[in-house]
Amino acid sequence: MEKPTILNVGFDDTDSPKGMCTTFLAYKIVDLLQKQKTEFLDFPRLIRFNPNIPWKTRGNGAVSMRIKTKNPSKIKNQIKNLVAKYSDTENGANPGLVFFENDLIPSEFTKFSKLALWQLINRNNAKKFAKKNNLEIYYQGNGQGLVGAIGAIGYDFDDHTLELLSYRKKPKFGKERKISTESVKVMQEKTSPNTFNSFDTKKGRILITPHGPDPVFYGVRGENVDSLVYATKILKTTEKLDGYMIFKSNQGTGDHLKNELNFENMKPYASGKITGIVSNMPKTVKGGHVFFKIISKNHEFWCAVYKPTGMTTIASNLLKGDKICVGGGVRKASKNFPRIINLEFLDVINLVKNTLLSNPKCKKCNKKMKSKGVNQGFQCIRCGTKSSKKITIENSRKIKNQLYLPEISAHRHLSRPLQRIGIVNKSAKFDNSLSWFCVYDK
Repeated sequence: MEKPTILNVGFDDTDSPKGMCTTFLAYKIVDLLQKQKTEFLDFPRLIRFNPNIPWKTRGNGAVSMRIKTKNPSKIKNQIKNLVAKYSDTENGANPGLVFFENDLIPSEFTKFSKLALWQLINRNNAKKFAKKNNLEIYYQGNGQGLVGAIGAIGYDFDDHTLELLSYRKKPKFGKERKISTESVKVMQEKTSPNTFNSFDTKKGRILITPHGPDPVFYGVRGENVDSLVYATKILKTTEKLDGYMIFKSNQGTGDHLKNELNFENMKPYASGKITGIVSNMPKTVKGGHVFFKIISKNHEFWCAVYKPTGMTTIASNLLKGDKICVGGGVRKASKNFPRIINLEFLDVINLVKNTLLSNPKCKKCNKKMKSKGVNQGFQCIRCGTKSSKKITIENSRKIKNQLYLPEISAHRHLSRPLQRIGIVNKSAKFDNSLSWFCVYDK
């Protein structure tokens, strides 16, 4: 009897700004494999990579699956056909598909995946990696999707979240999504803290629905299957949806900002964090954005805090000498600025005292003394009391030693929300009997 094999499948870049979605392709693949009673060993994995890559579509997410099968050749051909069918190559998609038959994932895969979280990786490097490791690959266009496909297979979870993505029926693709705002608000209240970033109460804004022509109707992010399925029962829409699938993901983990940036690796589009000392007074420019510099290991770096983040007031209250840790993406140099870090968080480590020199106060009259002239000291105009020098006054700081995050409307897919600070979700086991996949009645 033929022995079953473990097949790892990774794919990416099947969508374009004009349509389709890599997770929808995953939904179609799972639907087919479920009908064939294929054994899944884990949730489908939705891995978000470096969000600063300029040619990404939406969230720069790749998908991988881990299955057990006695007929890998048949499944590979079926998946190839689905990738060809559901890739928007006419509008610029460059799909990449990778097959790897092995129970163990070599460390080289994990290293490749970690680099893809914060670096810009050339597609030719992915092709060389595939050749070196004898991977079975399939791609169209320039093969850019191979980067995410390999990375998604190699990703090693230190922490994870889950996302339930619901999908539309084909006639509704590209049409307005209509969902009850109140139901989203109630859903967040009833499922928090087991779900996150569903509704921005400050702005009254729904955060679970995308705005493009892709097949996703909504996506709810959280910590466990039961909370996500419960959320679907609270959300209200008149649209008849096709079904949903739950992905295991690195969303909400801050994964891309764990890398330590420095003078050598701070290349355009890199992501990471850096600790330094504020070296100038922050400057607010047109539009309300704030720019300042920090010094780290004898090198100076520009930082930018943009108005939509809601962190500009914090940044504008920094003083020269403050010690901070900042995280974000590196924007390439422009005419007005060298390379600059677009901040996604600001962690104040130590604040300098906010002091200024002032004319001394007369102890008898409780009034400020007047200067008698350059280097001539000070005198009270009421009683004549004299003093030789100015006094130092300390003003309170308007910010504290703490972590500051953007408003949730400005969060990226990978941003770790405040409610997940200090939380590590690593021990959750996959249970195939849970409601992680569902196609609604036709």
